[in-house]
Amino acid sequence: MYNSFSSWGWLDHCEPGVRNELDIFAGDIRDPNGVRQAMKGCDVVFHLAALIAIPYSYHSPDTYVDTNIKGTLNVVQAARDLDVAKVVHTSTSEVYGTARYVPIHEEHPLQGQSPYSASKIGADQLALSFQRSFSTPVALIRPFNTYGPRQSARAVIPTIITQLASGARRLSLGALHPTRDFSFVSDTVAGFMRVAECDAAVGEVINVGSGFEISIGDTAGLIAELMGCEIDIGIDEQRLRPQNSEVERLWASTEKAVRLLGHQPEHGGLDGLRRGLEKTIAWFTESENLSHYKAHLYNI
Repeated sequence: MYNSFSSWGWLDHCEPGVRNELDIFAGDIRDPNGVRQAMKGCDVVFHLAALIAIPYSYHSPDTYVDTNIKGTLNVVQAARDLDVAKVVHTSTSEVYGTARYVPIHEEHPLQGQSPYSASKIGADQLALSFQRSFSTPVALIRPFNTYGPRQSARAVIPTIITQLASGARRLSLGALHPTRDFSFVSDTVAGFMRVAECDAAVGEVINVGSGFEISIGDTAGLIAELMGCEIDIGIDEQRLRPQNSEVERLWASTEKAVRLLGHQPEHGGLDGLRRGLEKTIAWFTESENLSHYKAHLYNI
């Protein structure tokens, strides 16, 4: 694990049995020597280290290039030098930009509509270039919007739940019309494991999503229904992306994941989303868990 702060995040709160199975290496993904040390002796490397908050990328795009692109270079270069058996590189559905057609398959054009997504496009292409140039065993997983327990409040589902759980009935949100394909965290994790175990995934880009599309506004309404709340929604201007930067529509084609990996999401469709949200709500509304969140603040 890479974290330049003294906090280990949710690892600080995990069960002792889980913690005892982990070796923690604290460092910075931008440091090539530290990355190499952390990767020594690894068979499979899951590369998830990145800056991911889209609003902050408008403020400090240089840090996203530094972390996401240079950090990825450090990972694949170390993997090449250390003969790592496989690198599972994490992409994002944001690289597609607003869908030109749906569902979105892996050959959909890439469009950087934010400095964040542009940096991830660069990181993806760099990782794949090492597979093509040096036969470094890189597989690229492209998760759509993951949600579930412990998620940061920068994401929309925790934002909605924590506001409601804290007693608010007028929600502060950004744009309500964009659609997203929400993938429950256990389905995303299962996709990662399938990619790691599949030899045929090397050199491939694979979407992992639920295959179901829903708007942000309808998502808020569904969460309110599941929590038994009547809500009003106010549009918070600071939560809106610049006009041409908003990704209006994301909906994953999961055909390749099914065909190549045998991966089927357990939380697909509206029923699956409801079940995933019920689990997420149950976790966030536990008082000890909710105490870690500041629902009244806009998190970028």
